[in-house]
Amino acid sequence: MELVDIEKSIIKKYRKTIWSKFIKAIKEYELVKDNDKIAVCISGGKDSFLMAKCFQELKRHGQMNFELEFIVMDPGYKEETLHSIKENAISLNIPLNIFKTDVFEIADTLNDQSPCYMCARMRRGHLYNYAKELGCNKIALGHHFDDVIETILLSLFYAGDYKTMMPKLRSDHFEGMELIRPLYLIKEEDIIAWGKYNELGFINCACKFTEKNSQYNQNSKRIEMKELIKELRKKSPYIEKNIFKSTHNVNLHTVIGYHKNKENYNFLDDYDN
Repeated sequence: MELVDIEKSIIKKYRKTIWSKFIKAIKEYELVKDNDKIAVCISGGKDSFLMAKCFQELKRHGQMNFELEFIVMDPGYKEETLHSIKENAISLNIPLNIFKTDVFEIADTLNDQSPCYMCARMRRGHLYNYAKELGCNKIALGHHFDDVIETILLSLFYAGDYKTMMPKLRSDHFEGMELIRPLYLIKEEDIIAWGKYNELGFINCACKFTEKNSQYNQNSKRIEMKELIKELRKKSPYIEKNIFKSTHNVNLHTVIGYHKNKENYNFLDDYDN
């Protein structure tokens, strides 16, 4: 597929399922503002490459004045994996800034029950640091709609709390830096459809840990949530929409307790008032 056709498909064929939802997230959650310099973080997968193309289209057709840097962290990829990322970037006309870290090497030494969590934390720190070196004030990650609702269920079932993956966050450790998620409203199935339509092939998880421990990947809690949602969808086509909608409709008068920052609240605190 020619580059011009790939780019056109985002705003034409997939206008309703991808482009309109990308723009809605940008506006509704105020993800991009004038004079922003955004580090678009590319892992090599379908989500981050689509995000990069959407940002290029936004800059080309949008009304806001902002700058983009497309960054790739090499945490210790195999040579063929890195080559695949570079080839896709060339074919999609995305200029990459690649920097190397030893995240995989360090993660491999950790005897931890949550290697993906630890790896993600380390990766994010490196992304913030490199983006700041480039003069950026934001990093953009490619988490999509499915990631959001799976996170809600994971928190409920395995952490005993109610929270979601936020559309944007201020960094606690890198002053002046913010994380944004522009694919927040876009479903994974539509990202897959876009890639297949344009005959694009992207890497999946290239983590050395899951490669050595295939059983861990098969038993992943996130995969478990995907399967659960798939089963629930058979009973109602509105399952995903309602799970997502619940984060916008929390009624504090009907919860036992909640916390904000370091303050904890219980419904009894003002019950008699």
